[in-house]
Amino acid sequence: MQGIVIQSTGSFYDVMLDGGEIIVCRLKGKFRLDDKKQTNPVAVGDKVIIEKDVRPGGEVEHNRDNFVIEEIHPRKNYIIRSDTHKKEFKNIIASNIDQCVIIASLIQPRTSYGFIDRVLLTAEVYDIPAYVIFNKHDLYRKRENELLEEFMFSYNEAGYKSFSTSVIKNENLDKLKALLQNKTTLLTGHSGVGKSTLVNTIEPQLNLKVKEISKHTEKGKHTTTFARMYKLSFGGFIIDTPGIKEFGLMDIEAYEVGHYFPEIRKLIDKCKFNNCLHINEEGCVVKQLLEEGKFSPSRYNSYVTIHEEIKAGRKW
Repeated sequence: MQGIVIQSTGSFYDVMLDGGEIIVCRLKGKFRLDDKKQTNPVAVGDKVIIEKDVRPGGEVEHNRDNFVIEEIHPRKNYIIRSDTHKKEFKNIIASNIDQCVIIASLIQPRTSYGFIDRVLLTAEVYDIPAYVIFNKHDLYRKRENELLEEFMFSYNEAGYKSFSTSVIKNENLDKLKALLQNKTTLLTGHSGVGKSTLVNTIEPQLNLKVKEISKHTEKGKHTTTFARMYKLSFGGFIIDTPGIKEFGLMDIEAYEVGHYFPEIRKLIDKCKFNNCLHINEEGCVVKQLLEEGKFSPSRYNSYVTIHEEIKAGRKW
């Protein structure tokens, strides 16, 4: 039987069959991780073949839960981050996705440029289209709206589509729904930015858990423990991820960072030196545009920070 992994909880995997039935499976013992620093052999979004478990003597187990994943089809893509507890290890968040949508907020809680830019860079590494959605627009006052304008201009200039949403004001919810329709979308963002509320509003039947923001820390409480894929009634799937505090980078060297910032990549051949790192080099067009106010300071600061952290061996 063929299906798709919709949730991994460590030792067990929920697999949705082509007909819609969900079967709980274990991973067959033959699977081993080729990459010893990868934490999960199976990820949400993997297309798999499952079968009934067979005992050594040939007897078939008929307990409904005694299914095993027999085969994992090749992935068309995936997106990873460093493991939360072991930074040198990598964890596949999801595979076979069409796009990544970052849900951010400029208040309660505030999402940093750094987090957004790390997710965007990772999406670039694995050639996955990405979008930035600024939620909770109804809460924004003058300062937040000024920041919103700055954020959206920066990302639109870099080539990323960006817009604001509000459940209270019913702002751009149809636009978000159209973005998700007939796509397999990874949704990511900090806890408390309103991912679940947005999804529940455009797809009420899912009824995802929602918790309030902590009044003490003004940060979100985790409502999602594991990444899970949900089928949308209007076509497509979303993969809802646990609220991510930080996004550790993997599989990238310091000198490569500029290649994954689209607005820097298109200027590479205009710098004086082919190997320009856009930090202290003479004849750097990126630095020149920055000084002329024609390059986003926040995006440039993210670039330098990520470059220096990877160079120093820190990837988070």
